[in-house]
Amino acid sequence: MYTRKNQRDLTRTEKRRLVDAILKLKRSGRYDDFVVMHREFYVMDTENRPRPAHMTASFFPWHRRYLLEFEKALQGIDPGVSVPYWDWTTDNTPSSSLWAEDFLGGNGRPGDRRVTTGPFAHEAGNWSVGRGVTDENYLTRNFGRPGRNPVSLPTKDDVARALKDPVYDTEPWNSISTEGFRNRIEGWGIRGVRTVANHNRVHQWVGGPMAGAASPEDPVFWLHHAFIDLLWDRWRKAHPSSAYLPGRKPASPGRDRDYVFGLDDPMPPWNVTPAQLLDHSKLYRYA
Repeated sequence: MYTRKNQRDLTRTEKRRLVDAILKLKRSGRYDDFVVMHREFYVMDTENRPRPAHMTASFFPWHRRYLLEFEKALQGIDPGVSVPYWDWTTDNTPSSSLWAEDFLGGNGRPGDRRVTTGPFAHEAGNWSVGRGVTDENYLTRNFGRPGRNPVSLPTKDDVARALKDPVYDTEPWNSISTEGFRNRIEGWGIRGVRTVANHNRVHQWVGGPMAGAASPEDPVFWLHHAFIDLLWDRWRKAHPSSAYLPGRKPASPGRDRDYVFGLDDPMPPWNVTPAQLLDHSKLYRYA
């Protein structure tokens, strides 16, 4: 049992140990394997193949296991490390503690959006973005996407509205599910109903690789998804009688029957079911 803390509560030593473990994982090449995996399983609901990770009911359990695998890799380097969470409803400005020089570094510079501060700046010799992600090999960010289409981080009210929904997910179990906690948090915009929200809006706000399938190229990805995992935990505690849905593969014939994962359907690449990931209490807790 270990604890995932709010990133703002990390000590200087805890920050250093986390950064050091991430950098060692990067130098080993294993970090890039996690990026490749996320790109592989970033399947859109317009594609004719299973989609365990996004635009689907298994969004939460798939990313829980993904985060656990990453955490396990870090703990193989430093057993005392765990992934903290970033509560973007509170730490919602470029001056928030996670963007400090001694932690994740700050925003990208004007023009090329290149991150030049902190341990993940390319100039520090520590971080190279993989091929096919950007035209260059340095990390980029574009906080708030200033210009014609600016983006703001989600608010406490945005999260509260999602947590209030007592239903986990609804048909058609994809990006246009208008009701249900899952898509209210995952946040796919639905024309005439709502704009991009919560999880997706945070990815847009950070910008750079975070705005696409290779989002783990930016280490803030892990802190973001630790908070998403925490929100799932809060929702389950608020609605103890509400079940993961669909409980089994959709009964009706059609494309979603083959591409959506029910409660007991093994999710690739680990062959683990959503049911096996509902309870994390024997592994970690949130402070």
